Amino acid sequence: MDNLPNITPSAFEAPDTACLLPRLETRPPRILLLYGSLRERSYSRFLTQEAERLLQAFGAETRIYDPGGLPLPDDAPQTHPKVVELRELSAWSEGQVWCSPERHGAMTAVMKAQIDWIPLSIGAVRPTQGKTLALMQVSGGSQSFNAVNQLRVLGRWMRMITIPNQSSVAKAYEQFDEAGRMLSSPYYDRVVDVMEELIKFTLLTRDVSSYLTNRYSERKEEAEKLSARVRLGAI
Repeated sequence: MDNLPNITPSAFEAPDTACLLPRLETRPPRILLLYGSLRERSYSRFLTQEAERLLQAFGAETRIYDPGGLPLPDDAPQTHPKVVELRELSAWSEGQVWCSPERHGAMTAVMKAQIDWIPLSIGAVRPTQGKTLALMQVSGGSQSFNAVNQLRVLGRWMRMITIPNQSSVAKAYEQFDEAGRMLSSPYYDRVVDVMEELIKFTLLTRDVSSYLTNRYSERKEEAEKLSARVRLGAI
């Protein structure tokens, strides 16, 4: 460590491959799904429900959060029932699916409000850190990736493991039948791919999530706090 004078040795850890040995749990992975529209015929909700059916077929335990009645961020206390429900579901989940319509070239306010109500940290708990994330969007016109690109930035900000694959369904009104079931198409096949990939990433990472998100800067901060407490105790 002589050539790294700025490093705190007690907080520095080289990667330990033993921590990555398979320790896969057998219980179903827990997946939370969020969608970004309150319309009665909501294509983002239809796509989310289709994703849920696929996830269940892949062996997952799922929950879909209904954003109806969720207040705007800062327009209600954190004890609001819809806020409490959302945060509890986020804490319950090991992976998530975010699906938004594209509106004015961006994700919807309904989608953003849900993400904004899930804070980066609650005390010492980080509600989304290390969880896997899959992204989808629906568009009324030609295929676009504006919403999923924005969601990907937010997923990184929330310290989530965002999978490489994603789904963008163009002309969504042509892709679902009257009952809201998605029709067979390359768009549908891509949704299958994305959900399969999400399950695989979740199974691979959920048991080592705490190791993957164990950071030098945070270990250093804790070491400094411990050192300060020891000094105070010696006074």
